[in-house]
Amino acid sequence: MESSLRCHCLRLRPGEELKSRLLQYVTAHGLKAAFILSCVGSLKRATLRLADSVTIIHVETNHEIVSLVGTLSAGGHLHVCLSDDKGKTVGGHLMGDAVVFTTAEIVIGELPHLEFDRSLDQETGYKELTIHERTEKT
Repeated sequence: MESSLRCHCLRLRPGEELKSRLLQYVTAHGLKAAFILSCVGSLKRATLRLADSVTIIHVETNHEIVSLVGTLSAGGHLHVCLSDDKGKTVGGHLMGDAVVFTTAEIVIGELPHLEFDRSLDQETGYKELTIHERTEKT
């Protein structure tokens, strides 16, 4: 199996919405198996879903992005951990409304021999990641 990795780097500016901009970038560049390699920066607000899969919280103050992980292709699935001005952290599934405060410096990885998709998993009830070998060479 081919093991090459392509990297894409971008910086988001104040006021940009993190999740939608990442998904726009993936679409604009035709990335079929993209994922987050690194992200540092800060947000002035964000909406997260907690681990019970029901509770939604709205972070309304400036927080540092201490971790952002997940896949971006096929609609994306991102988890974030944020730290407030006292170092207290909160994390969960990034729903959106994640507005950049000062910056977000991001490195996206892409596996050019794979393609990510999402299909309904009967066991979980969610659209889960499926991974396929890419038929066309890029």
